[in-house]
Amino acid sequence: MNKEAIELLVSKHPDLKGSREKLEAMQPGAYCIHRSWGMGVIRDYDEKTQRLIIDFEEGNMKGHAMDPAFCVDKLDVLPANNILVRQRTEPDVIEEMIKKNPTDLVVEILSHSPDNSASTVEMEHQLSRVLGEKRFKKWWLATRKALVKDPRVAVPTRKTDPYVLRDEPVKAEDEVMEEFFETRNPHKKIAHAARLLSLSVKHEDIKDALPEILKELTQSLKETKVLTEGERLYGVWVRNDLARFIHEDPEQIEPRSADLLRESPSLSILAENIPGTHYKRYLNLIERTFPEEWVKIHFELLKNSSGKFTTECVNYLVEKELEKQISETLERWLNEQNLRGPVLLWIIRNRKSRKYGELMAGILNPRLLAAIFYAIDYEALQNASTRRIALAEAVSEDQNIIAELLENASQETATDLAQMLLLNQGFEDLSKKSILARFIKLYPGIQSLVDEGGAQKQKALIVSEASFAARKAEYDELVTKKIPENKIAIATAREHGDLRENSEYKMARQEQDTLLARKDQLEGELSRAQTTDFADSPTDIVGVGSVVTLHRVNGTPRKVCFAILGAWDSDPDLNILSYQTALGQSILSKGVGSRAALSIGDEKEEWEIDKIERWLDAKSRFVKKA
Repeated sequence: MNKEAIELLVSKHPDLKGSREKLEAMQPGAYCIHRSWGMGVIRDYDEKTQRLIIDFEEGNMKGHAMDPAFCVDKLDVLPANNILVRQRTEPDVIEEMIKKNPTDLVVEILSHSPDNSASTVEMEHQLSRVLGEKRFKKWWLATRKALVKDPRVAVPTRKTDPYVLRDEPVKAEDEVMEEFFETRNPHKKIAHAARLLSLSVKHEDIKDALPEILKELTQSLKETKVLTEGERLYGVWVRNDLARFIHEDPEQIEPRSADLLRESPSLSILAENIPGTHYKRYLNLIERTFPEEWVKIHFELLKNSSGKFTTECVNYLVEKELEKQISETLERWLNEQNLRGPVLLWIIRNRKSRKYGELMAGILNPRLLAAIFYAIDYEALQNASTRRIALAEAVSEDQNIIAELLENASQETATDLAQMLLLNQGFEDLSKKSILARFIKLYPGIQSLVDEGGAQKQKALIVSEASFAARKAEYDELVTKKIPENKIAIATAREHGDLRENSEYKMARQEQDTLLARKDQLEGELSRAQTTDFADSPTDIVGVGSVVTLHRVNGTPRKVCFAILGAWDSDPDLNILSYQTALGQSILSKGVGSRAALSIGDEKEEWEIDKIERWLDAKSRFVKKA
């Protein structure tokens, strides 16, 4: 646009006086970016129609006419040194940076940013535009690690801090050393000490400072009260490595790692805060600290483990040639119904592996599937949110697991398991239908269960007054707080620009989907709920509000006592079960002396009802221990 055109435009639209500089930049050949249509290049200005002619890349929109008065606040003209412009004018140079000199690309962006700095959001937004979303994530993960070592850039330690281009380069090791002595945060002190130890191999000045670093870290570990047990143990390990490197005996420095283990009230909880890279070191420390009991302790850790730690526990026991004991223990846990969700997930994922397959060959049967369904239902009952359950997802996605575990199952066993699935609250409806289809393919008679389940789906839910109040409170919080807050978050994120690459907007929309889904679910459940105080529960037959004592008829003698309460009252740790569970359904309406099959498998376990009490009379026995 020339000066005459701008003067004419401003005379028609006086409010554009403050935008003269921007209008002057709207010259042919200038690159621009529109908030909705993305990148484009100005080709011309049509003085007759007083329109800019812009070629937009999005949707191949060439020759698009725009009124400057309308688009001046939505269109940003980019300078020639802008990274997005250079990607188009110097594509080979930018691609060379991306592939071979990634930190140079970050430096280039910072050098043309206000104050030579950019927030994490701004930096990631620009880079994702340059690389594209698919390529960006992996590239940025590697580049951030490289930036830590680049003396030209100050990398933020917190998400809210900016990336800054330094006036003078600072060596990475000097920066880490300075931060170590300046920070009072024990987490950061441990991390910096570990980093300095690795750097000391190449840097003599750091090696000379290690005694002082050791002294400072030791003092921090003694005084801190904010570290968890696992974090403190990891800090002690870093301190021990420092001591050994400078030829000091770590056993003479307190606190000692073995003492932390002896003082720990729960070695399983302690393991949860240890970095995955140190799991084997932890298991080895347990063996050295408890030489007479370590095998028993390791199996207890395995029982309560999850994720990578499960694999490390098994690997350690295999290295000690305890394969037979692993197999026997897994089978015993299955028979005792003590297999937990994370370990079951590990079994599903590793059942065919060359390394672990033989360890679990004896438990790949219908009883394992029953244990899986129980674990999924248990987690769903403990988790009031809509967070997905990993074990349920694994079963849904594994197309062969149902057929493999039902290979030698009878029709009756398969039907019982299908009933468990129908009553399971841990599967999404679509997943449940998909799994039931696999049952029906093997046992067509199960189709009748599906039909019955659909007919019963809209029946009233019997719930306690307390659980109804809790669900109603959750619904009110969703409607009055969480959903309105989410709407504000969406509106705020929308203002950040291009929605296609706006991560804040996408996250806010995903949260909106989750909140609205939960709202719909709660509305449906609350509309069907019928509250009760269990005062009318019978004592001659099992009903909702009954406390039932049973004994096992076959197998090892055993007595159990369950409370059968409302749909939302389950607490399996206290033997309180919803009447909707498979166990609850199997004993409802039965009297003293009646029998029921309470476990699933080819070998049925028959249980007989000894006593029926009212919940109001017996509830004092169902109290969590302090």
